[in-house]
Formats: sequence, structure tokens, C-alpha cells
Amino acid sequence: MEESKPKGSSLLDLILSLFDLNNGSEESRQQVLALLATSAAVVVGCVLLVIWRRSGKGSATLAEPPRPPPIKVDAKEEEVDDGRQRVTIFFGTQTGTAEGFAKSLAEEAKARYEKAIFKVTDLDDYAAEDDQYKEKLEKETLSLFFLATYGDGEPTDNAARFYKWFTEGEKSDDSLKNLKYAVFGLGNKQYEHFNEVAKVVDKGLAEQGAKRLVPVGLGDDDQSIEDDFTAWKELLWPELDALLRVDELGSPGVSTPYTAAIPEYRVVFLEQEEEASRSLTSSWSLTNGSATIDLQHPCRANVAVRKELHTSASDRSCIHLEFDISGTAISYETGDHVGVFSENDVETVEEAIKLLGFPSDTVFSIHSDDENGIPLKGGGSLAPPFPCPIALRSALGKYADLLTPPKKAALLALAAHTTDPAEAERLTFLASPAGKDEYSQWIMGSQRSLLEVMAAFPSAKPPLGVFFGAIAPRLQPRYYSISSSPRFSPNKIHVTCALVHGPTPTGRIHKGVCSTWMKNTIPLEYSDECSWAPIYVRQSNFKLPSDPTVPIIMIGPGTGLAPFRGFLQERFSLKQSGAELGPAILFFGCRNRKMDYIYEDELSNFLNEGAISELIVAFSREGAEKEYVQHKMASKGAEIWEILSNGGYIYVCGDAKGMARDVHRELHKIVQEQGSLDSSKTEHYVKSLQMEGRYLRDVW
Repeated sequence: MEESKPKGSSLLDLILSLFDLNNGSEESRQQVLALLATSAAVVVGCVLLVIWRRSGKGSATLAEPPRPPPIKVDAKEEEVDDGRQRVTIFFGTQTGTAEGFAKSLAEEAKARYEKAIFKVTDLDDYAAEDDQYKEKLEKETLSLFFLATYGDGEPTDNAARFYKWFTEGEKSDDSLKNLKYAVFGLGNKQYEHFNEVAKVVDKGLAEQGAKRLVPVGLGDDDQSIEDDFTAWKELLWPELDALLRVDELGSPGVSTPYTAAIPEYRVVFLEQEEEASRSLTSSWSLTNGSATIDLQHPCRANVAVRKELHTSASDRSCIHLEFDISGTAISYETGDHVGVFSENDVETVEEAIKLLGFPSDTVFSIHSDDENGIPLKGGGSLAPPFPCPIALRSALGKYADLLTPPKKAALLALAAHTTDPAEAERLTFLASPAGKDEYSQWIMGSQRSLLEVMAAFPSAKPPLGVFFGAIAPRLQPRYYSISSSPRFSPNKIHVTCALVHGPTPTGRIHKGVCSTWMKNTIPLEYSDECSWAPIYVRQSNFKLPSDPTVPIIMIGPGTGLAPFRGFLQERFSLKQSGAELGPAILFFGCRNRKMDYIYEDELSNFLNEGAISELIVAFSREGAEKEYVQHKMASKGAEIWEILSNGGYIYVCGDAKGMARDVHRELHKIVQEQGSLDSSKTEHYVKSLQMEGRYLRDVW
């Protein structure tokens, strides 16, 4: 009986026969076998790669952003030149207001100028590399800038790269001679550097040969920034009419009235609450590896420690919180800020559910396009949708700003969905130019929250698409000066937070969203089921001198002590490692040593260990007269002048509207008296300190 051949051999003979190599040389057979082996390896490798990618192990899992990054325009789209005028609208935003203004103007401009193309652009996305800003900006012919200023005259996170390039990069006098532009700034007059970023950019563009269309708009959030925006637009339209509204004969056309559409998401209601809950939980998954962690991609961090810093004798509260960042890609430096995405409390969410009139377990998804994927008409001003599907209770808790006074546009959206004609008329009046004073008094002056306004107009029942698209702004992260040093605490970020809790003019008890959340957190030291929040680190220029022997002065009453606690931890660690330290004076202030002297034991220890050379504390409620840090500065004028004269640094942290202004005035007085300078030279000296980076402020 003939012995059967193995199947593998038969297959091999078949393949060899196809190549007519069964009768060929042994060398030819070996070449074919090598080719087949290589091909098989490639196929197996591809199969394994597909399996690996589908398993999800091929990429880090990112926390879903509360505000997803903007959709980037395809480069090919930018290359198309159809002869139409292109207008680029840039925005630098921290809370979303500047972005909202940019998008709303773009929507109105599209209706007014059908032959022009408008593109709204995030300044951070405009150029991948810093040196590309110059190259790209020189190609622009018509641009509008919406620029917010925050803190001590600083640009927003998404405008920081652009602003650094714009103020420090190489420029020529006529490099932007082909550009026509207009700038609208968003700021607050209570701050010293009101709209600093917008003013600097407006002036700098003109100096490089660009033509200014209208004076820089100075929006003031302390009043009605919407009115400022409207007034600026009225100046802008005639200029744009002359440039963009051209009829068939080539002459300027006639402007037509425009009524802004109310932004509204398309809403799909679902019944799978369990699926929605699972989707939401996974969307805030932990960010690991080398993934970028920023405003768009925060990282989940557990609350490891929470403790009260005030004594039981105090009628106020200050919380010390520690976020555990071990096992994450988060890193920080002394002096940085941490952004915390917190949630509205249960009571606030319950009130919102009641006012909206929807069941709390309603599950839905929101979309900025229609069923066919086509963008909704007028949807350009919508913020990118938050992660869906989602239960209404979760959406209100995580994404809706419910306690801020509503903007005028929100009042108009409410009026459009109010069944009582009298209520609709009243809301419309408050949003109108004629109702400016009443809006200022009844809403802004009385600090009426969105929920309070809705309660005052009970027939207003907006659909969810309108509520999340036009009425309730997106809940923004709260920022805190990090009160630790990575040398001292590499795996935890410390936060020092004063509880915001007090009556408003209407009698409502206002509770700060993030501070209330922090107050009620359950730390890991108490339970494995601990509280957590998405966080990210925002870099700061508020840094110690690179040379630790350089003398420093720190001024920070109350929670203004936070970054200086990090400074002292840093100096303590440096001293422990053998570094030589220069003199360091800390001015701290609180009401009463028996109530709110936060970190008292730590400060005493830092003094004893030489991390600081002098600790000066002002107690404002212990004596017959109130004494603050600026008064303590006056008594140390000669010492402060000596430190500054020897190249020292001075740091201020805390309230911008009160304390920081008083400290600034006292510093001027000390410089003038101790240096025997006149007013002009004093002003120049203090300005020089700021320009040299030796007078730094972290204020809010």
C-alpha cells in the first residue's frame, strides 16, 4: 500500500508546480520557499496588529473633554482660491465668552455677506509651531481678534503661544501691510491691567503696518460686556460693508437687517439609562502614559486628603485638599496653577430639574448636526456637544453653569419659549437697549443666578436643545494656585481653597460651585470610594529665582499664602540637600490667630529651619484698628528697599481688586521715600521691576 503524503507536502508541491519548480534546481526551490515564508510572516503580522488595535491596547485612554477641541480645517480646503474674500476670526478665551462672541459675529457676518468666507479659529490651533504665526499671519488680508485678559494682564491659555510670539518674536514695520483688522478685548475694569492683551495686540498690529478698521473694543465684564460687544459691532459693520458688500456693479451694497437665530442642539431622547451611565463613567477614564493633559484633555485624579484649616471658633471655612497624581502623566512645578472640573451640588441640580420640567432620569444626546451629518443652520455658535448619551441629572451637574447671572442672549432664548405673554415681554425688555439699566440693577446688581431668573418666569420652559445651546453656559474649571512643591510632594497636588458661601442681595445663599464640592469631598484616607475630579496643570510664570541665594519678599494674606507654601517647601527641600539660601521675608495676613491662621505650625517650622528668614503676620481683627499686610510693609520699608536694590524679587498673591492694589500703592510709596525718587522715576523703577520679572503677581 502506498504511503500517504502529509497535507502540507501536497500543498507545497502544488505551489511549486505553479512556478514549474518541481523539476527545477534545489536553489530555485529554496528561493520560492523563502519568498513564501516572508509573505506568510507579513500576513500574520498584519492580523496581529489589527487584533491589538481593536483590543484598545494600542493607545492611551484619554479623559473625555468637557469642551472637545475644535474641528480643524483640512489643509486642502485652505488652498482652494475661488476669488472670494476670506475673513479669519481669531479668539483667545478662558471661559468661552470670547469664543462665543467670535462665533456669533461669524454667524451674523455670514448672513450679511454671502460672498465672503468666514473662519473662526482658535489661536492655539492656528499654527503648529511658533515660527509659523509670522508666515501665516502675513498671508491674511482681513482678520478680527477676540482676546480675553485674565489675572495680572495675562493672555488666556489658548492665546499664550501666540501672545508670546507676538510680543517677543522678530517683527518688521511693514510685514502686515496687507492686513486690515479689528480687535475686541474682554476684561474687567476692577483689575489693574484692564484688557492688556487686546491693547497690546491692537497696537502691535498697527506698528507692523496693518490697517485698523475701528478702535479696539474694551469689553468690561464688571458691567455688561454684551452691550460693549454690541456697540463695537455697530462701528464695525459699516467698515465691513465697504469691504465685503459689493453689488454686481462693483459699488457697496445696502446692509440688511439681521435677527440672530437662537442656537439649539438637535436632541435625541433615549431609554437606556444604564448604557448612558456606563458611557459617562468611561468618558472620564484615567489618562496615562505620555498623552497631553490640558484644558481639552483633563485627567482624573482622586482626592487623597481633605482637612479644614480654620478652627472651630471661625464662622468661615478654608479647605486643604490633596489630589493624588501618582500613576498619571500629570506633572507640575512650584508656582503653577491647577484647573479643577467640579460639579454642581445636588440641591442646585434638583432645582434646575424642577424648573425645566423634565424627569430627572431623562436620557438624551445632543448634536450640532442633523440626521445626515449636515451642520445645523445657525449652529456655528454652538459649543461642541458634551459626551453623550447622558442622563439629565448628570448633564446639569457636570456641564451647566446654573449659578452665574444670565447673559442677555439667554434672556431672549427664554423669552422665545415663554407661554405667558407678559413674562415674555418682560424678558425681552431686560435684554433690550432700553432695559439696560434695569438689567444692570435687577440681574447683575442683585447677583441673580440663572435659576433665580427662571424661577421668576415660571412659564419659561425651554427645550433641552435650547437650554444647553443658548441659555446655560458650559461649566468652566476653577483655577487654584498650587500650594505644594514637587520636590516636597511629587505625587500629590495641594490646593488651599476658601469656601464661598454667603447671602446675595436677593437673600439667596450663594454657594461657590468648586469650593462647595471640595468642602463635601470624601478623601481616599477615609474611603476607597473617594471623590475625584478631572484636573490639569496650567503653567505659570510665578516662579522662584533660579539662583536660591537671591533674596525674595512674599506677600500673601489668606489663601494668597498658597503658592508661597509651595515656595517654602521648595526652599526647605533645597536647604535639606545642602543648597545655600538667600534672605526671604513672608508677609501673611488673617483676621485672628485663633480662627484663621492657616498653616501656622508649618510656617513656624519653616522659620525655625531657615526656609524663611522673617515671618511678619498682620491680624486685622485683633486690635482696635484693622491692620493689613500693606501696613506691615510700611514698617519694613527700609528692609524692602534694600532687598530690591540688591537684585531681589517681590511676589504678591491674592485679591486683585483690593489687597493687590493697596500693596502696589505701598510699594510705590516705599520706593519713592527710600530711594528719594520723584513720582516719574518711581513709576519707571516699579515698571522696570515688572519688565525684569522681579515684581510678580498671582492675583484674581
